Amino acid sequence: MEHILKPKTGTFLSEDFLLQSDFAKKLYHGHAAKMPIIDYHCHLSPHDIAVNRQFKNISEVWLAGDHYKWRAMRTLGVPEKFITGESTDQEKFQKWAETVPYTMRNPLYHWTHLELQRYFGVDKLLTAETGPEIYESASYQLQEEDYRVRGLLNKMNVEVVCTTDDPTDSLEYHQQAKKEGIALKLLPAFRPDKAYAVENPADYQAYVRKLEAVSGIGIGSFEDLLAALENRVAYFHENGGRLSDHGLEQLYFFPQGKYPIETLFASVMAGKALSIEEIAYFKFETLTALAKMYHAKGWTQQYHLGALRNTNERMLRVLGPDTGFDSIGDFTQAVALAKFMNNLDNSDQLAKTILYNLNPSDNEVMATMVGNFNDGSVKGKVQFGSGWWYLDQKDGMEKQLNALSHMGILSCFVGMLTDSRSFLSFPRHEYFRRILCNLIGKDVVNGELPADEAWLGQLVEDICYRNARDFFGFYDA
Repeated sequence: MEHILKPKTGTFLSEDFLLQSDFAKKLYHGHAAKMPIIDYHCHLSPHDIAVNRQFKNISEVWLAGDHYKWRAMRTLGVPEKFITGESTDQEKFQKWAETVPYTMRNPLYHWTHLELQRYFGVDKLLTAETGPEIYESASYQLQEEDYRVRGLLNKMNVEVVCTTDDPTDSLEYHQQAKKEGIALKLLPAFRPDKAYAVENPADYQAYVRKLEAVSGIGIGSFEDLLAALENRVAYFHENGGRLSDHGLEQLYFFPQGKYPIETLFASVMAGKALSIEEIAYFKFETLTALAKMYHAKGWTQQYHLGALRNTNERMLRVLGPDTGFDSIGDFTQAVALAKFMNNLDNSDQLAKTILYNLNPSDNEVMATMVGNFNDGSVKGKVQFGSGWWYLDQKDGMEKQLNALSHMGILSCFVGMLTDSRSFLSFPRHEYFRRILCNLIGKDVVNGELPADEAWLGQLVEDICYRNARDFFGFYDA
């Protein structure tokens, strides 16, 4: 058989996919499609980019680590050996191929076929019958030089990638990529969740020792902890870091000094468990101090709020975290979030901020919250972030865009990101851009917006690229 599958015409993924009006088509094809991608939040491996990894087959690049696909397969009764277990890569791919036809109306169905088409020229639907030939064709192409990691990024016109990195990370691969002078900007983002994860004293002690080693600062107190974190913020800044990121159920607020923070730190380091409220207070104090560090550096801070993680203890024991057993939480967000941000703003130490919610019932809360702290100092200083995780699908994106449009200023939005561990996920930017253009096109058709392609095209280009380019300061890094 021929190794390269020839694209066919007339499939449901036409060039006008999701574009339901002539004006939407003009906005997408004439404006959105040509803009480079700035992926300012993802979980890609900097090692793989630095060494320009070549994947052995499509399963290795597409199925490994993708808990979206894993959840779907488990739901259909696929045994774990074909998901994260001992089966061969080809067997795992075939099980995914058998699963795909049953994912219709789930975003996986769109993403799967967009990715096959954009990277491998495959217009056939992935099914049990087409699985073997698509596996062979895609895996064959992955052995070509321009299908190494950087080639995959180049195919999608990716200009900037910000990985997600622990404060203790050496950033050696970011340094290697910069030294090599690759065209892609590979930058770190500071993710200090473990620095305030005091729920398990033994794990926290081990982390503090690691932070102590990389910072060169002995950590015998909470004050020392902050000094070590500030040392690492400076190190990230020197290596091009301009963003932090935090994964939290919710933000916290307490009157300053409600608990003696040094006593809490000493207790944890002595192996004593803190109460639920003491844990929350420790997080509040640490996050407040970190937020002031970010402001001093001119960074942007990101808060991903509302995930209920590791809900299945049995599978957590077997497979570990980030394997597909997390869901939307129903945490109260508004009051503590407002007070946390106000506390920073009171001393004019509120950094540029992006707020992401996982519960769609919080869309309007977030869309209105950001307006409370936009003070005219920076365009879109506080942002309502794009649809995240379970909300980065068509309905979730439309709801986020509508809430932001109705209660804020859409034209200031810094746009989409992948939040992905896969090098094949960049068509999600295209997906977002098509949805954005279709929404605006619909308003034009309905007579709710003027049919001014030049102006609306400029706004679309800003949201897809220029706003992020100007907001984060990556090009000064």
